[in-house]
Amino acid sequence: MKMLTVRDLHKSFGNFAAVKGVSFEVEKGESYGLLGPNGAGKSTTINMITGLFPPTSGEIQIKDFDVIKNPKQAQKWIGVVPQEIALYQTMSARENLKFWGRMYDLSGSALEKSVDQVLEIIGLTERAKDKVETFSGGMKRRVNIGAAILHRPELLIMDEPTVGIDPQSRNHILETVKRLNDDGMTIIYTSHYMEEVEYLCKRIGIVDHGQLIATGTLSELRETIGDHSKIILTIDKDGSTVAGLAQSLTSLFPEKDIQIQDHQLMVFHKEPQLILTDFIQSVAKTGTGITSVDIVEPNLESVFLHLTGRNLRD
Repeated sequence: MKMLTVRDLHKSFGNFAAVKGVSFEVEKGESYGLLGPNGAGKSTTINMITGLFPPTSGEIQIKDFDVIKNPKQAQKWIGVVPQEIALYQTMSARENLKFWGRMYDLSGSALEKSVDQVLEIIGLTERAKDKVETFSGGMKRRVNIGAAILHRPELLIMDEPTVGIDPQSRNHILETVKRLNDDGMTIIYTSHYMEEVEYLCKRIGIVDHGQLIATGTLSELRETIGDHSKIILTIDKDGSTVAGLAQSLTSLFPEKDIQIQDHQLMVFHKEPQLILTDFIQSVAKTGTGITSVDIVEPNLESVFLHLTGRNLRD
């Protein structure tokens, strides 16, 4: 069963096209990751799905409800964890959760029961009466997640939920999200941390320049680079030298398999050990000093770099 269907979604702000024809589907109970550098259009896409922005054109369905035509009906199935902390600092964790619970029309014993359950899920039962202003950044983010799941949404949308927190809190949040998904909640997860998406998400969509340029399982995405490993050569020259060096290597490698970043020259190859010696000798003949050589097996980061030509945090 489809939990979310997005068809040919467009969003323009004046003359600027932020989203250009994005389409994807998320199955009920699935965990789906959205990756993209800043300004790629993923947050705008999320804001349209949640009903915060009306699309310029396109369709969004949650279950059988049209988000654009019937936003109130569709939104009752959604829980949203925003990137910014949406809590009242001078109120306790319990008071914050009760406040947001009332926003979802919970009251009485049903509200109290839901708050107790959520405090247990986010691991803050013992700190329930403490003011949020006394919490660490990670604890605040856990309360932020708690506020989004009080009404037991079928679709939980999380936008960068682990930004700026300590490793212990980050691990707790990841385990919480994993448990929610294992219990049947559908998850859409955006992050700047590739390892989080690899750990949590069964399928991944890569957004760049307002378009969904690839989607699939990690295994399927790896096939886009032919399971190529990445050879990273760090040199002691500036970026312009790297660019000139890359141009001189096109006789050895297809131009599409060569990437440049700062003082690094990167080449994708299926069997790097076979060409490593020739590669290093070709660079050395130019008089370029080599400070390090690394071989990275294909992962989500190498797929992303290959498809977009840049790192996720660029």
